[in-house]
Amino acid sequence: MPEFIPLISEKEIKARVQKTGEKISKDYENLDLVLIGVLKRSFIFLADLTRKISIDHEIDLIGASSYDGTMSTGQIVFTKQPDLELEGRDVLLVEDIVDTGNTLLKIVEFVQLLNPRSIKICSLINKQERREVEIDINYSCFSLDKGFIVGYGLDYNEKYRNLPAIYDLKL
Repeated sequence: MPEFIPLISEKEIKARVQKTGEKISKDYENLDLVLIGVLKRSFIFLADLTRKISIDHEIDLIGASSYDGTMSTGQIVFTKQPDLELEGRDVLLVEDIVDTGNTLLKIVEFVQLLNPRSIKICSLINKQERREVEIDINYSCFSLDKGFIVGYGLDYNEKYRNLPAIYDLKL
């Protein structure tokens, strides 16, 4: 039976998402902002974040995966490409967690091919424990050193996304 160790409460998440949305609103004022959520994990964070951004913006999704259970496979598979035209626009990639950084780096490289004016990254959690590549996280709600976390969109084999807070999963 898995054990869930509380790490970040629902209240803490809401407060940080609010602050992050306010900062993004200020930084992107008068720009052509497109939020691109990375499926599936970021959908809850993306939904909450977009409601905290007070400036006009559009939303799109991209699907990419490199995990099987708790392990990264090292292979990036794109499951969905953006539908919106991104050329000349300001793209903010919205990710739930940046762990090794490999998947996100491949997503950034792919989006660059679509010729946006700028690409920045917003992550709910910046986790350094297993970082393999250097990647700039422009907006991050939380930093964690280690642990396999679930809840608030983060999963283990497609389970536990629905938990309202973030937990360290012990199997």
